Amino acid sequence: MKSLKTGLIVAGSAALMLLAAYSNTVPATNAANKPDDYRAKIAAQNSSTAPTKIAATPGHSNSSKGGQVVESGPYHLELVVEKEADRTHLDFYLQRGDNHQTIPNAKITGQIQMPDRTQKALTFTYGQKDQHYTALLPGKVAGQYHMKITADINGQKVDGRFTFTR
Repeated sequence: MKSLKTGLIVAGSAALMLLAAYSNTVPATNAANKPDDYRAKIAAQNSSTAPTKIAATPGHSNSSKGGQVVESGPYHLELVVEKEADRTHLDFYLQRGDNHQTIPNAKITGQIQMPDRTQKALTFTYGQKDQHYTALLPGKVAGQYHMKITADINGQKVDGRFTFTR
């Protein structure tokens, strides 16, 4: 009788451990079987976390300038990097996400981590003629640059993270 109780306790414990081990797994969602609004929500979540190049998609005009794009809430942020001989020219486009209308009155700052891990701050200025913000990064150090751009739009802060290689 004692061995039967011990056996039941061991079997019950093993079953509980297996149940606990498999209860922490999260089933994968299959967005292909979900409605369009669900796929759009997932796409919006994914695009706001990492810079991507965009193509024309339903409900989104193809207004990309060829740079890295981040859709952050109702805003379209795009960074175009042009390498020059002794510096890097940075063009930043800040637009409304729904109609891609330029936002000219924002305060744009950038925080760059250089390839040698030093930090550098940049301030972007708006060009009325070109309708975008620009900054110049002096130097020509080869490597990967990580950049956080903060746009202050009438007190509302919007961030975008970008990377580029020189």
